[in-house]
Amino acid sequence: MKLMDYLMEEWVIPDLQGTDKPSILKELASVLVKPCQVASSEELVQVLLEREKLGSTGIGEGVAIPHGRLKKLKNFFIAFGRSLRGVDFDSIDRKPSQLFFLVMAPENLAVDNLKLLGRIITLLKEPTFKKRLMEVLSQKELFRIIAEEDERY
Repeated sequence: MKLMDYLMEEWVIPDLQGTDKPSILKELASVLVKPCQVASSEELVQVLLEREKLGSTGIGEGVAIPHGRLKKLKNFFIAFGRSLRGVDFDSIDRKPSQLFFLVMAPENLAVDNLKLLGRIITLLKEPTFKKRLMEVLSQKELFRIIAEEDERY
């Protein structure tokens, strides 16, 4: 399962402006409104916040992988965002999150959803990948780095 099958360059946000969990989720969700065929980002944010009630998706070491499932989806959609200053995302290590992979998944593909989340975690275990994501400036460069790393594994 490759991230690049579900991530588009225009869904990459190089400088998230949100200062808390809801605003970060809204900003990330905003790029997936059309692809997910929902009326507004609030619809996606509601699903994501419901998932957050089960436990934070801030996995630590500056990374969060908010995710949710929608009945109407036939495919996965991934948005990526970076917060240069970091945001309190209730991470398990209590440190701010800077790198966000938001995953919207079809409700009936739970196994594939876990595989995709696992793939993101595997890629992010590579310290040089995270470092490179923090160093570049543009949407295009971020997308290229994610594509390169996705191809390597």
